[in-house]
Amino acid sequence: MDNLNQSNDDSKIGPLFQSWSYSKINYILFGIGLTLVISGYFVMNKGPEGVDSFESLTLAPMMLFFGYIFFIPAALIYRAKKTAKK
Repeated sequence: MDNLNQSNDDSKIGPLFQSWSYSKINYILFGIGLTLVISGYFVMNKGPEGVDSFESLTLAPMMLFFGYIFFIPAALIYRAKKTAKK
């Protein structure tokens, strides 16, 4: 288990997971994506007129699409810009 926190080469990289830190924005984006996905499945299941409703056929798939394709990957990829020190 101790090997997970150290890199194999002796360069100045530091611990293996130190460079992959998530900021508050990453967690917010992931929360939005997860909320969209869970809500999308709920809306798909509980459409007012059953399976042939607008919510089940249009709204829920759009919610799932945006959650899976935009917000969750954005949460994994986003990295804050480093400010220049004077």
